[in-house]
Amino acid sequence: MAANVQNPQQADGDWKNKLKLPPKDNRVKTSDVTNTKGLSFEEFCLKRNVLMGIYEKGWENPSPIQEASIPVALSGRDILARAKNGTGKSGAYLIPLIERVDPNSDKVQALVLVPTRELALQTSQICIEMGRHCGIKVLATTGGTDLRDDILRLDKTVHVIVATPGRILDLITKDIAKVDACNMLVLDEADKLLSDFSSALSTLSFENFPSLVRSSSTLLLSLNPSWSS
Repeated sequence: MAANVQNPQQADGDWKNKLKLPPKDNRVKTSDVTNTKGLSFEEFCLKRNVLMGIYEKGWENPSPIQEASIPVALSGRDILARAKNGTGKSGAYLIPLIERVDPNSDKVQALVLVPTRELALQTSQICIEMGRHCGIKVLATTGGTDLRDDILRLDKTVHVIVATPGRILDLITKDIAKVDACNMLVLDEADKLLSDFSSALSTLSFENFPSLVRSSSTLLLSLNPSWSS
C-alpha cells in the first residue's frame, strides 16, 4: 500500500489556512499606509509564531514605517522613527521586539515607555495578541493603580513591561522590577515623554539597564510628527 506522502510545500503552507483571521479591513487607507515597497512580513525572516500573531491581528502586509523600521530593529541597531498615528507605528517596534524576546528566559527583556495609561493598555494588548503564539508574558503598569498587583505579577515571569515613566521608576528604585537583563527600550510618543516626563526619564540611567550597554541592543524612539526637529 502506497504511503500518503504530503508535498513539503503544501505542508508548509497549511499553517496559514488554520489561522483565525479577523474580518478584512475595507476602510479607505491613506498614502501613509499604502505607499510601500511591496514587501511582505515573511521577507523579514520572522519566526512562524510571530507571523501567526501578525496575520491574526489582521495585518496583511507591512506599512511604510514597518518596512523601514523592522529590518533595522532586528539587526539590533538604534532607531529614531517618526510616523503618524494609524500608520502601524506600534507594530514597527512591537514586531521586532516580540521576535527578539526569548520566552524560555524568566527575565524582563523589553521595556516600552508611554505617556498615558490608555496607551499603555492599548500597546500591551497589541503585544499580547501578537505574541500569543510565542509564550510571551506582558505587564502593563501605570500610575494610579495598586502597586501590590504589580508586585504579584513581577514575582512571576514577565518578558515585556509597558509602563508610564513615573510608575516604572518607582518599581525600579524599589527593586521590584528587575531590568538588568532588559536589552530593548522603546519610547513611544517620545515628544510627549520628553516634554512631560523629563524629570523621571533623567532619573533613569543606563546603570539601570546594563544589558543595553553591554550588547548591541535596540533603542527605539517612536515619534509623532508633532515633534519639530
